[in-house]
Amino acid sequence: MVVSLHEIEKARQNLLGVVHRTPLDYSRTFSDYAGNEVHLKLENLQKTGSFKVRGSYNKMGSLDKADLEKGVIAASAGNHAQGVAYASSRLDIPCTIVMPLGAPLSKVQASKDYGANVELTGSVFDDALDYALDLKKKTGAAFVHAFDDDAVINGQGTIGLEILEQLPTIDTIVCPVGGGGLIAGIAAAVKEKNPSIKIYGVEAEACPSMAQSLAKEEIVKIDSIPTMADGIAVKRPGQHTFHLVQKYVDGLVTVDEMEIARTMLLLLERNKLLVEGSGAVSLAALLYNKLPIKNKKVVSIISGGNVDVSFISRIIQRGMVEAGRFMQFNTILKDKPGNLVKILQIVTKLRGNILDVSQSHIGDKVYPSYVQLTLSIETKNHEHIQEILDALKQRGYTIE
Repeated sequence: MVVSLHEIEKARQNLLGVVHRTPLDYSRTFSDYAGNEVHLKLENLQKTGSFKVRGSYNKMGSLDKADLEKGVIAASAGNHAQGVAYASSRLDIPCTIVMPLGAPLSKVQASKDYGANVELTGSVFDDALDYALDLKKKTGAAFVHAFDDDAVINGQGTIGLEILEQLPTIDTIVCPVGGGGLIAGIAAAVKEKNPSIKIYGVEAEACPSMAQSLAKEEIVKIDSIPTMADGIAVKRPGQHTFHLVQKYVDGLVTVDEMEIARTMLLLLERNKLLVEGSGAVSLAALLYNKLPIKNKKVVSIISGGNVDVSFISRIIQRGMVEAGRFMQFNTILKDKPGNLVKILQIVTKLRGNILDVSQSHIGDKVYPSYVQLTLSIETKNHEHIQEILDALKQRGYTIE
């Protein structure tokens, strides 16, 4: 099999009745922020919560029964796992998924709920991939690669066909990049239909393996650091995807953790969309002006929404901190009646919303008859935080 417009159109027929034709949602808010007409392709609303089911099902549907006798094996940071598990359940094929030890519990449990046997190993996707390939050799099961497979890439490319139908006058598509399967498929479909449409990829600054490979004109494996965009934390891009990105993609940029966190919070707050870190990077690149485009019709691929419930509150808090919406500080007070009320009055007069108050009589800097006060405050922005800090310092408080 090869990646081509013809094969992508065949994949679309294979996926009829299996996947959703996800909405393309115009956002006035994000258009104003980005200086472009921004439309969101909501693959976070896809079955299994991400685009991955498209490629997984197309791959497994292309295999002969003999190939599937011993089931299938896949390695995944989470979303591909659910795609393979869902496809396996529909096709009645046993499957084993290998995931990193740190994979979100929600993604692990969802894969099990679809009937998959899940094994956890290694710290990142690449570790899980090595183990899964060894397991394939031992068991003889068919392997469903997360991105470096033509049938998988063709399945992901069906998103491009949908976008062209939903917004025929599109100028630019911005897409998350991990191993490259999503952008390779979309770019192949779109560029073959209309070469004038620009395609840009976005990686997490913590793991820019595709960008570094393109810069060196060969595939390289890089060291990475932890990122909330775990779904695109791939240390080595695929062979197939690398060449397709070289051929079709107009440029790659990166976004940092602060930009991802703020974008996730904005999507939740303004559009009521729960989007995972890897799903938010394309919009982050637009909001933080990483791309050389203005006043264009742009589609941002929101690739997934599988956020661990326990992680949501941390993302919200981090996003609020980064946006100047939350502050916490310590100060030492004389432990006498009325002192706590005085400092609370200063904060409330400046319209800070006090979320939590705690006091401790124990600490390196806490002497007898003194108390350490910790205040957590909801604020409006960074200027509001500075206004509160300045007022406290003017009244003699030492703030940490």
